[in-house]
Amino acid sequence: MWLALAFLSAALLGFYDAFKKQSLKDNAVLPVLFLNTIFSSLVFLPFILLSVFAPTLMDGTMFYVPLASWEEHKYIIVKSFIVLSSWIFGYFGMKHLPLTIVGPINATRPVMVLVGALLVFGERLNLYQWIGVLLAVLSFLMLSRSGKKEGIDFNHNKWIFFIVLAAVTGAISGLYDKYLMQHLNPMLVQSWYNIYQVFIMCPIIALLWYPKRKESTPFRWDWTIICISLFLCAADFAYFYALSYEDSMISIVSMVRRGSVVVSFLFGALFFREKNLKSKAVDLILVLLGMFFLYLGSK
Repeated sequence: MWLALAFLSAALLGFYDAFKKQSLKDNAVLPVLFLNTIFSSLVFLPFILLSVFAPTLMDGTMFYVPLASWEEHKYIIVKSFIVLSSWIFGYFGMKHLPLTIVGPINATRPVMVLVGALLVFGERLNLYQWIGVLLAVLSFLMLSRSGKKEGIDFNHNKWIFFIVLAAVTGAISGLYDKYLMQHLNPMLVQSWYNIYQVFIMCPIIALLWYPKRKESTPFRWDWTIICISLFLCAADFAYFYALSYEDSMISIVSMVRRGSVVVSFLFGALFFREKNLKSKAVDLILVLLGMFFLYLGSK
């Protein structure tokens, strides 16, 4: 069941990336991100309120949000900071780079999770996993060659650096999620980390964007901003419940979720009319092949 949830999460994430790309086109980044945190919180706020004021109605359902102590909430706040850091880097990178480049870079996250498990938990990589890591590295090098055809220098482009930072912090979040799901209820984590992100974003908007809003790209409303939140919430809901199964493996779940790159790549090709698709398709195949070897090594 947890594997099916991981595949569902991957498909939803692909649509999430496409809507995010559309929302950020010629738009101010921080307000889009701020609205995303607000709409995501509004999705879960009714479940929190119903769980508090009508517990008999919600108790026993997968949407029940249990009460938690301050000690437990502190762990969720840490999760909020990690995820928001990844999103800030990822949103800025997404705005300035083709979706067909961002997707394959993000798809290397399972490798980062694997390396993180190696360093943090002392796990050892087997032959298949090493092959997967090497294929991911090779795909990244080939992707840099594809990027140069569009004037994107991986060594000197700050937006590439932002996407890499987003992938690294996302991998850290993935490792942390497995720990959280062993101790906390999935709905508790997902509902409250979204709400805490709103409070974290308020000073960011007030201090970094609002005073200089007239000197930068203006904000424009786009209905796809709501779609970002809806598809993200659905993807994360499936993801957290996949991790809540005792036999679930974060390395496998993380790998399957990065399969979202196939959906986002198709959007980049069909709807955003991005360039150099043949060479990028080869890079994408290498990424997927690396993920397959990670799967073989994790069985």
